[in-house]
Amino acid sequence: MAESNFIDYVKILCRSGKGGAGSRHYHRAKYIPKGGPDGGDGGRGGHIILRGNRHKWTLLDLRYQRHIFATDGQSGGENRSTGKDGEDRIIEVPIGTTVFDADTGEYLCEITRDGEEIKLLRGGKGGRGNVHFATSTNRAPRYAQPGQPAIEKAVVLELKLLGDVGLVGFPNAGKSTLLSAISAAKPKIADYPFTTMEPSLGIVSYRNGQSFVMADIPGIIEGASEGKGLGLRFLRHIERNAVLLFMIPADSTDIKKDYDILLNELRQFNPELMDKSRVLAISKSDMLDEEMMEEMKHELPEGIPTVFISAVTGFGLTELKDLLWREINSEDNLAKSTITHRDLDRHHRVEEEDEFIFHQDDTEEEEWFPETDEEWEDEFWDEEQSVNDKDATWRGAKKGTGK
Repeated sequence: MAESNFIDYVKILCRSGKGGAGSRHYHRAKYIPKGGPDGGDGGRGGHIILRGNRHKWTLLDLRYQRHIFATDGQSGGENRSTGKDGEDRIIEVPIGTTVFDADTGEYLCEITRDGEEIKLLRGGKGGRGNVHFATSTNRAPRYAQPGQPAIEKAVVLELKLLGDVGLVGFPNAGKSTLLSAISAAKPKIADYPFTTMEPSLGIVSYRNGQSFVMADIPGIIEGASEGKGLGLRFLRHIERNAVLLFMIPADSTDIKKDYDILLNELRQFNPELMDKSRVLAISKSDMLDEEMMEEMKHELPEGIPTVFISAVTGFGLTELKDLLWREINSEDNLAKSTITHRDLDRHHRVEEEDEFIFHQDDTEEEEWFPETDEEWEDEFWDEEQSVNDKDATWRGAKKGTGK
């Protein structure tokens, strides 16, 4: 995967902009000796925004841009001038990108439509200038609000292909051959395991100009959910599929056992995958006659629609497309959510991405800020009251000394 342009997993560090501080300026003019406060508000910090782009198909750009920082808002100025807002940073990602918290693995959001925008990190609000705090008893406030701090977060972006049907099977089960036979896709086909090194999509034509999308992923081996083989890197792509097409070759020694192994790997990866519709296709059936097929039907798994196919001769492909179309458009399948997410854990992460080290500037001293807007307002008013008390004490002391 290091030499491939298809990058479907990347870890980046994002930081929104902090809000600009409000101004404590006082109006000064030649003929206005006591103009009063006229400090303006600070500008808000820039947002970090995700935007879906249907022309993108990989996260390769983010592999070489690991730090994405929005700019800070500027401070307010005199004459009630509001500071300039910070510039937003827009991250364009392919449709089907899912975002997770890199520290906890918690699912955050997803992009499913072209042009869809999600504010991943919100910029800090700008502080209000001293003009907002002038009262009848305090006509010259000497304070203004500071801007809210920036938000920094490391996130993991996962790309999950959007397809109606996902192919699941062991290496050399004939998945790529089937995709090339019923669609215009041209995946790599060879007679050795793990020929498919990255997922591929194909549009399957159906009757009356209708079609559906089929997704092929690298072969799954036993233990893939624990990190063996290539399956772990690509099992995420079938989380978005409406129907899972299991493919087992006709020369398998035990079809039912192979099906149970594949099903168990999906269960270990994400238990919610068990709720998806499943279809079983016995590939390479051109080596079987009708009598052998009848005998094999007694050994097949129960409760799952099964069809015998041969992608080379075209045997059973029409029946397979009919079966898949019915499953895709069945009422039970439409009632279920076809997008399934699971939180990231140590088995579902890419090791070389997690070992990536962010070099952060920790020279600035950390300062505590309230988390919510309400707490932020309450904290500031407490600070304002203490300033008023100091002003009152200073005025009383000045009056008592007669100065």
